[in-house]
Amino acid sequence: MDPAEQVERLSKRSRNLFGKDYGFSLDYNEPISQRIKFSSKLRNEYLAAREPLPPHIEAKLPPPSRSLKREDTTRKEINPILNELIPPPPPPGTLSDTSTSTAVAIRQGERPPGQAAETQMQLTVQQQRARSGAGGSRALTERRANVTQIRPEWHAPWKLMRVISGHLGWVRSVCVEPDNQWFATGAGDRTIKIWDLASGTLKLTLTGHIMTVRGLAVSPRHPYLFSCGEDKMVKCWDLEQNKVIRHYHGHLSGVYSLDLHPNLDVLVTAGRDAVARVWDMRTRMAVHVLSGHKATISSVKCQEADPQVVTGSMDTQVRLWDLAAGKTQTVLTHHKKSVRALTMHPTEFTFASGSADNIKQWKFPEGAFMQNFEPAHNAIVNTLSTNSDGVMFSGGDNGSIAFFDWESGHKFQEMEATAVPGSLDAENGIFASTFDHTGLRLITCEADKSIKIWREDPEATPETHPGIEWKPKLGRQRY
Repeated sequence: MDPAEQVERLSKRSRNLFGKDYGFSLDYNEPISQRIKFSSKLRNEYLAAREPLPPHIEAKLPPPSRSLKREDTTRKEINPILNELIPPPPPPGTLSDTSTSTAVAIRQGERPPGQAAETQMQLTVQQQRARSGAGGSRALTERRANVTQIRPEWHAPWKLMRVISGHLGWVRSVCVEPDNQWFATGAGDRTIKIWDLASGTLKLTLTGHIMTVRGLAVSPRHPYLFSCGEDKMVKCWDLEQNKVIRHYHGHLSGVYSLDLHPNLDVLVTAGRDAVARVWDMRTRMAVHVLSGHKATISSVKCQEADPQVVTGSMDTQVRLWDLAAGKTQTVLTHHKKSVRALTMHPTEFTFASGSADNIKQWKFPEGAFMQNFEPAHNAIVNTLSTNSDGVMFSGGDNGSIAFFDWESGHKFQEMEATAVPGSLDAENGIFASTFDHTGLRLITCEADKSIKIWREDPEATPETHPGIEWKPKLGRQRY
């Protein structure tokens, strides 16, 4: 015997044996059973639908007039139990509060002839209110709320102001002193040069490293200049005597980045040994060894509030560290390529990370992703810098330059850096950058052994220099 027939036979027999105990009629009416099954299926699948029923389902529904008459006659024939399970349909022009009666109304097609769309809309709204009030699950077809995008603020284009030459190797690091009078650069010629910011003239040359100088920082509370290089050395220079007064030993390989804590006498360095070391500035002791990265740490930043240390690594991760505990607070794994650059906004509690795939903006303290900077900077991003006017600079390994609006993430200017005459075209890369403390001048360090100073065009207007056209994208949101 066919299994389906056997199941049907057994179900009929069970109904005949135990139907009386539950008040069911002993007459097994096959059409009525199929209609109840079809109604239940309609209720489960199409109750939360926002559009009218599909045509092939509508075609299977009986006409309204005959359906109402047949329903009234068959309800009395079945039993009172079914009348409790499936309440009678509401009168025309009224709506039931229960989802069951709504399903029956949909099944029977009892919509007024001229108000089908209005009734369907009322049903949808009422179902959503009932579901949200009861804590039930929402429909999968729920429409997302409209997202209003931030229109970028107009910024004047930046242009080249001065070119400074003097180093004999790639210029890899730069920092500006707190009083905004001079800035220091470190290069592949193993020297640190101090330049006058206003005139661009050389003031001093410091020698002591035996390999490329990769990081510089000037203390705002002490007359100290800190430097690190590929020779595994971290040096503290006394600017009153122009000589080294402290060494910080501990790194197992080249040191690629350093930063000073704004409030504490703490120095943080990081490099090829994949750890960030926290040093006591005065005692030269290692306070913490921040381990967790699996590849070279290319950039490290410090700030006053937690998380006080942020690192970006070649293992594509950005880590936020709890300085007091010396442990990782958050790991950001959104990037697909090496993270070579970090920048913090001077006034907002946000920061950005640069990689070859894109530049991403994050929010402290939890490290929530905010947005991508678009159009993307199609290059290996070596450096990022931000000023208080909401302008972010991005420098690429191929010499490309991009300026972004921090608030909206829109790129409003891009160009190619011009190599100094006499250098190779291949020596067209940007390794380091920083804004001065006014935010009006930008200093870039490049592969053609030059230092370039940029400023905004004072004669530019939104009409004469509109910048790159802003095109809002569907589904883009800030938070």
